[in-house]
Amino acid sequence: MASPSPASSTDVRPEAAPLSHDGGPVGFLLSHGFTGSPASMVPWGEHLAAQGHTVRAPRLPGHGTSWQDMNRTRWQDWYGALEAELLELRERCDHVVVGGLSMGGCLALRLAEQHPDMVDAVVVVNPAVASRRKDLKLVPVLQHVLPSMPGIGNDIKRPGTDEYGYTRTPLKALASMTKLWAETRRDLHQVQAPLLFFRSTDDHVVDPWSRELVLAGVSSTVVDDVTLHDSFHVATLDHDAPLIFARTDEFVAQHVTTANPGAPGA
Repeated sequence: MASPSPASSTDVRPEAAPLSHDGGPVGFLLSHGFTGSPASMVPWGEHLAAQGHTVRAPRLPGHGTSWQDMNRTRWQDWYGALEAELLELRERCDHVVVGGLSMGGCLALRLAEQHPDMVDAVVVVNPAVASRRKDLKLVPVLQHVLPSMPGIGNDIKRPGTDEYGYTRTPLKALASMTKLWAETRRDLHQVQAPLLFFRSTDDHVVDPWSRELVLAGVSSTVVDDVTLHDSFHVATLDHDAPLIFARTDEFVAQHVTTANPGAPGA
């Protein structure tokens, strides 16, 4: 199972509780985004669980407590927690699909790069692997001067919806995330699994550059690029969430369970 989060002086918010459901032989590992929480994955995960699948949507280290806690974590902590969950799922399930939102999508791609024999498909929603924002170029210096900057959470078109993320962006953690981006971009050619890519036309957090880099970089022979017209960045909680859930079902049925009906677990 995943390693515990680094020592925290703040209790975990109840809304940030992870989702874990033991179901059938197809396992789904879903990752929330940077400064977010499992709340952004819960509806997706509950839908998959209702279909009879095994689901894990963990809380990444440093999330769900305070941004100060997150500033004590690095991308290796977030990735390590997901990797441990992946290993556990492969022991339990015949097939494993990894997915995520924003940075969670980047982490899912990283898992597919590092463990191509364990990942049967990748499903990402507005994944981030780069940014053209000019202020990000200053983060390596600013992290030593400022602890945080204004938050980027809750970019959701649907009224009254909350992903329960941080209102501040921890800069040391942000600087580390940009290193994760670089590592992931470098090895995108190692992604061979079928890829389902969801992108919002109106995203105020991740710019189109990430999509261009991912779709041009992966080696996957199956790539479905789905446009979301009625959602902002956190599309898993937005108006297009039912479309994400339905297309995930179709994609997995076509490219995972049907294509590999008898594949043994790793």
